[in-house]
Amino acid sequence: MDKFDKFFAGEETHAFKLFGCHKQENGVSFTLWAPNADAVALISSFNDWQEIYLEKIDDRGVWYTFIEGIQPIYSYRYRLYKNGQSQERIDPFAYYFERRPANASVMYDLDYYHFTDDKWLKERKVDYSAPVNIYEMHFNGFKKGDKELSTYREVKEELLPYVKENGFNYIEAMPVFEHPFDGSWGYQTTGFYGVTSRYGTPYDFMEFVDTCHNENIGVILDVVYAHFVPDGFGLINYDFSPLFEYPENHLKSSEWGSYYFNLYSPPVISFLLSSAFFYIETYHIDGLRFDAVSHFIYHKGNSDLGENKEGQAFVKRLNDALKKQHPDIILIAEDSSDFPKVTASILDGGLGYDYKWDLGWMNDTLRYYHMDHEYRKYHLNLINFSMYYFYSERFLLPLSHDEVVHGKQTIVDKMFGTYEEKFKECRNLFIYMFTHPGKKLNFMGNELAQFREFDEKKELDWFLLDYPIHDSFARFFNDLSHIYMDNPAFYKYDYDSNYFRWIDCNNGQQSVFSFFREDEENCFVVVLNMMPISYDEFTIGVPYAGTYEEIMNSEKDIYSGCNYCNGTLKSEKEEKHNLPYSLNLHLAPFAGIIFKYKK
Repeated sequence: MDKFDKFFAGEETHAFKLFGCHKQENGVSFTLWAPNADAVALISSFNDWQEIYLEKIDDRGVWYTFIEGIQPIYSYRYRLYKNGQSQERIDPFAYYFERRPANASVMYDLDYYHFTDDKWLKERKVDYSAPVNIYEMHFNGFKKGDKELSTYREVKEELLPYVKENGFNYIEAMPVFEHPFDGSWGYQTTGFYGVTSRYGTPYDFMEFVDTCHNENIGVILDVVYAHFVPDGFGLINYDFSPLFEYPENHLKSSEWGSYYFNLYSPPVISFLLSSAFFYIETYHIDGLRFDAVSHFIYHKGNSDLGENKEGQAFVKRLNDALKKQHPDIILIAEDSSDFPKVTASILDGGLGYDYKWDLGWMNDTLRYYHMDHEYRKYHLNLINFSMYYFYSERFLLPLSHDEVVHGKQTIVDKMFGTYEEKFKECRNLFIYMFTHPGKKLNFMGNELAQFREFDEKKELDWFLLDYPIHDSFARFFNDLSHIYMDNPAFYKYDYDSNYFRWIDCNNGQQSVFSFFREDEENCFVVVLNMMPISYDEFTIGVPYAGTYEEIMNSEKDIYSGCNYCNGTLKSEKEEKHNLPYSLNLHLAPFAGIIFKYKK
């Protein structure tokens, strides 16, 4: 079999070893796929950009040259010719690029860095009964002072102690694929094998991941395989033909002004498959969060346009290949559709993801908390509906960057009411989120109750911690995050309906919700008061006789609350809410409370 056969069959998972720029014993080789070009020349800074023509070594459009006596440190492009015309393009398989606004590919040898995370990789596994608490972040928006751009190394020094202190066990990085425009945050990509040079070198990013692992923090990478940016030096019309994009105009253009990848094309499928394998194997990434999965499921993400059978087939092929070779990595779908079996196995007719973002929960929940208190009693379904469908997939609850940009307001600012009430309700919201079944994801800044929307040009508003109400909110978030991480009842049986029960989800008049979660050792009762009304005595049913310890009350004074709390309560032998015992408690306005019962 020819070494390129799998690539042209759409089955190659390591095309980055066949194509691109590679250091050899006595020089550097260059291999390019460009079937429609009449000729291809390499132009590079090592010889003042003079042309060196590649040889066509495969009739399917593979071009090759070897440059003796150079090291992989130079910038380069390909100049492609067709019918007397020429155009310059990046190397689609380049590992590194010039820092924007320059855009040439850069020769780079990835073999020098030596990871020290063997123990982490050996113990890594996908465990649906384990806690997943993700800190979603943008490398230039976390902490950088007055500089224009941060670096992978600088972020590492500040970020890792911070996420550990706040109880997160995963970092999800917004796309680090090379991209021309800062404001796209990496979602409009040109380089699908190159981490962006804005923040440093590939070795710097390797060191970032390596250090995360040595601090027991997993790294999930946001990846964009549905579409690419139509940049003049990028993939668009690469060899004077629609090589990577669909040839049909009605299929190629996305709602973001980008071009969809042509998933009819086997070589394009190999290109994308190999990109996923490249980041997992080269950078030791622990999980991939797939952007815009609904666009793989339906044409342009619109169910009215019909199912995208090629997109679904691609997703299944990619997830199946990844899980066969790397069963210990997490695959997450950002999917806004109601398409079934996204997290079911491929053998069972599913798409093969481990988790799916619960965007229904996110939309309903934020709509409810944004609503005037007086109308909440008519919209209980926005809170209780999530558990009707929850066990149909393995859901992850996201309050992501998508919810704090483009005039949508930040999480705390979405809350209805006065300035002080916004903080009260936001604390209530996060208790609901962290105690609701499903893994967790929060975008950076949520934990500070930041009012300014995300801006990739600025760091987080760390000065907010000088204000008591924000400082106490950060303390609240920290405490709540550790309660989640330290108590298996909040994650061990996320996807088993036997370990969650509503106590009362239909109290429209008072708008107070209650439920309990449990495991073999403990039972946790959660009470959420959604109204600006307090109760000296509020009775709920509980499943067991005995003592219930209040381990969290969002209205504690240390969280800038009114301090109308409960301490430890003892159940009474009085049936309530179809449960054999009851608990009488104090309930402050907008209070979120967690009681712990030891079995």
